[in-house]
Amino acid sequence: MNSEKIIAVRVYVLVFVALIALTAITTAVAFVDLGATWNTSVALAIAIIKALLVILFFMHVFHSRPLTWVFVGAGFFWLAILFVLTLADYATRDDTGAGLLAGPAASAQRGQGRQIEIVPRVAK
Repeated sequence: MNSEKIIAVRVYVLVFVALIALTAITTAVAFVDLGATWNTSVALAIAIIKALLVILFFMHVFHSRPLTWVFVGAGFFWLAILFVLTLADYATRDDTGAGLLAGPAASAQRGQGRQIEIVPRVAK
């Protein structure tokens, strides 16, 4: 951190007000039905903006040396990888319940005259 740069209290107050406003927007969006995908996307986008504000101003990265920016960027890149892998896993899950009837239970269910219908997942 470059200790020569003095940041005005006004900047901290403005960032705090922005964080409070973004929190209020997140709460308001939670009560609006945009669909599961869009609600999650909007909430994640607002969370990323809030994280950037905290990192840049409260953690003093905005006025730091370039090497600090490299490490912060690497951290965000790793976080993006984790989000992409998690969301890819979530998006490819079978939510029809057909996966629950595999193995001996499935054959027992089929023997009782119940039919199992596997419906492909349709993107909304």
